[in-house]
This record gives sequence, structure tokens and C-alpha cells, in this order.
Amino acid sequence: MIAYHDAEWGVPQHDDRVLFEFLILEGAQAGLSWSTILAKREAYRRAFSNFNPKTIARYDANKTKQLMSNAGIVRNRLKISAAVQNARAFLAVQKEFGSFDAYIWQFVNGKPIVNELRASSQIQARTEESDKMSRDLLKRGFKFVGPTICYAFMQAVGMVNDHLVGCYRYKEIAGNSKPYR
Repeated sequence: MIAYHDAEWGVPQHDDRVLFEFLILEGAQAGLSWSTILAKREAYRRAFSNFNPKTIARYDANKTKQLMSNAGIVRNRLKISAAVQNARAFLAVQKEFGSFDAYIWQFVNGKPIVNELRASSQIQARTEESDKMSRDLLKRGFKFVGPTICYAFMQAVGMVNDHLVGCYRYKEIAGNSKPYR
């Protein structure tokens, strides 16, 4: 968790593969702890073709059955099916917008929201932006993308800087945040 916090959490991401990975992992995390998912991250990468959406979109019932027997991942049929469906929806968004990055960053007007939180009790579970993102993703056929999952995704990929102002990463990330195009 410390390495994840220090190197990844809250860093603005614009790589479609990384964005897809976090979208799938955040959905898998629903109802579980993030530390559980981080411990399974490498197994997820192996099981889900290194989060290649083109490959995952072609997964069939046999592949789903294989994934259900993989102890390295969360063996929840709905979450596994959602990953396949999300890969298909992800590809449709890429086709429409040119990239998932161009689509997803529109929910924060292309630049990270930098909050000034002094205590973890101030961190929200959802926001107006995550609500809008959730509605639009659901409309496009994505699964496991409720407002809380979307907000966690936004935090993870740096669309929101929710590091506390006293955290050394707060200023580093805020100072290095570059608006999207």
C-alpha cells in the first residue's frame, strides 16, 4: 500500500491501457478492500491478458469458466463478466472519441481537481463529477461503475488529487499536474 501511495495513487494517467486496468480493478474492488486487489494485481494482469481490451473483448464462456477457477483473482461471475463487457464498451468509446483518455478526462474539464483536504474524514465517496461519469459509463454499457467506484477511479488515475495537504505527495502531484491537451 505504501509503494502504491508513493508511486501511483493520484498521479494523472493518460495511457489508455493503464486507465482500463484501473477501471477493471476498481470494479473488482467493490465490496472488498483495495489492499486485497493490490495483492491480486499481478494475477489480474496475467489472467486478463495484461488488460488488453481487444483481447478481453473476445473472451467467451470457456474463458469465463477458466477465470472462475483462478484463485489469484476475485472469482465473482458478475465482476468477471463486467470486465469483458467493459472491454467491449471501452473499445466503442475509443472508436468514438479517438481514445478513452479523451473521453474520461472530459468529466474534469481536462485537468485534475486539486482538493485541499486536511483530514481523511474530508475525503468524499462520490462527487457531482463521479455521478456524471457513472451515468454516462452506464449509458454506454459499462458495468460496476457506480458513482463511488468512479470516484475511486478518479482518485487512482489522478483526475482528483485527494492527498492530504500535509502529505508530501500532495504538492508533488499538484505541481506536476499538467492539464489534458
